[in-house]
Amino acid sequence: MQIFLNIIAVLFRILSNSFGNVLQKQLTNNYNRPSFVNCANYLILSCVCILFAPFIHWTNLSLEFFIYGILGGITGAIANCFMVMALMKGDLSVLGPINSYKAVIGLIASIVILHEIPNFCGIFGIFLIIFGSYFIFDTLEEKFSLKVFRRKDIQYRIFALIFSAIEAVFIKKVIILSSISISFVTTCITGLMFSFLIMKIFQINIKEEFRLICKKSTFLYLLTALSFGIMTYTTAYVFKHINVGYALALFQLSIILNLFLGYKIFNEKNIKKKLLGSVIILLGSTIIILLGN
Repeated sequence: MQIFLNIIAVLFRILSNSFGNVLQKQLTNNYNRPSFVNCANYLILSCVCILFAPFIHWTNLSLEFFIYGILGGITGAIANCFMVMALMKGDLSVLGPINSYKAVIGLIASIVILHEIPNFCGIFGIFLIIFGSYFIFDTLEEKFSLKVFRRKDIQYRIFALIFSAIEAVFIKKVIILSSISISFVTTCITGLMFSFLIMKIFQINIKEEFRLICKKSTFLYLLTALSFGIMTYTTAYVFKHINVGYALALFQLSIILNLFLGYKIFNEKNIKKKLLGSVIILLGSTIIILLGN
């Protein structure tokens, strides 16, 4: 029964993440600032959390829980802000597959920090991800070269995956120290605090952004928050029952869905070449996480 529930949670996580990306891109296309879109998601979810917070068991929470909760809020707010910034500037069908570089970064970090040398499968997985990237980046003007990493959308997406990978570890720790529900509420409220701080750093005109919402985007923001909320909760549920590394491998399945949505909704081009590259990247990411240790 638990395996079936895990599968359902992974599917909902993949669907909500991809549709959430589409909605966030549409919001930034409507001239809303990425940092405000990020903060609005957390604000709407925090309002919902306040209604349900009294029904959650909050006792016996340690200082360690609050430390990891705050760290998760910081990294999550930064990761989501970078993600929306990337979506505003780039194609969904290009940015989605880049998330698989999370496995490469994790492998490199283990070499530098833990002195863990990857086996043949790990090295082969890295090769597949880089090889698959060739087909993705070859659809861009800069082609497969160092110039492609000078693009703002690519840089923002890489920053987003780095911070989201770190956030995943903090979320897992918060869940271990509390529960899925407490983790969800903590993520939303701390995310609101730090996303608001990010918005102030960027000196965003909050009144102007709210005016744009009231004018043409209210329902879109509610849908985005719903998708973001489902993604956040199902992520916590999956982390509760599945090893974080394996969960991140399963989440890579959203690559294919992002390609389809980018093609259908935003009329993005060269979809066949991107699909080939994404399948190769997906295979490489899975090999690293499942067999690379």
